[in-house]
Amino acid sequence: MNARAAAVSGLAARLGHDFAAPALLERALTHASVGDGAVRPGKGPARDNERLEFLGDRVLGLLTAELLLERFPEAAEGEMAPRLNLLVSREACARVARRLELGPALRLAGGESKGGGRDKSSILAGACEALIAALYLDGGLAAARVFFERWWAEELGALPPLGQALEVKLALQQWAQKAGKPIPAYTVIGREGPDHAPQFTVEVQVQGVAPAVGAGPSRQAAEKSAAQALWDREAPTL
Repeated sequence: MNARAAAVSGLAARLGHDFAAPALLERALTHASVGDGAVRPGKGPARDNERLEFLGDRVLGLLTAELLLERFPEAAEGEMAPRLNLLVSREACARVARRLELGPALRLAGGESKGGGRDKSSILAGACEALIAALYLDGGLAAARVFFERWWAEELGALPPLGQALEVKLALQQWAQKAGKPIPAYTVIGREGPDHAPQFTVEVQVQGVAPAVGAGPSRQAAEKSAAQALWDREAPTL
């Protein structure tokens, strides 16, 4: 048994799910760098995990929303939305993938593997979402839910309790990244007052939405104020 085969076997044991269609697991672990036309000896052409990643992202969102509604029955939508964005973010998926030791089980092209692809957050996050889709297709929502509740427990435990605000600049950045947008851009558009008591005005821009402005006694405080203003305005639609 080669190193990757051993890694896949170990991953399957950690998942605790007996795949009726093992090809789904192999597909979830196959990165696009391999090439859709690549041939596996005796197994036909490879199929990469991008379509599974697309489905897994939606299944993850559903499971996360379902859990948040159950866990916080009195919470307003505006309190749950940023928490959902953090739980389904690329960073959260990559952390889960690392805890699963998913990297060694991935099927990558030689160049991608030599370039450190097994530890790239984008590749790990995509494979983690594809794995959720594979579980969903093979065992239904129940199988995906078992995986989510086990492997997202640490992410859930790291969320601040309701009533304690998320650090708004982080929440805004996580949302922008999850939506495929560039990270928020902050620009100082004004500075007034004496050196011992300055007042900064900062504008924050996120692609696709109107900018927001905030002010404070330091650049950092003004950035946070601007982020909060944009978040308060846009959160209901995020």
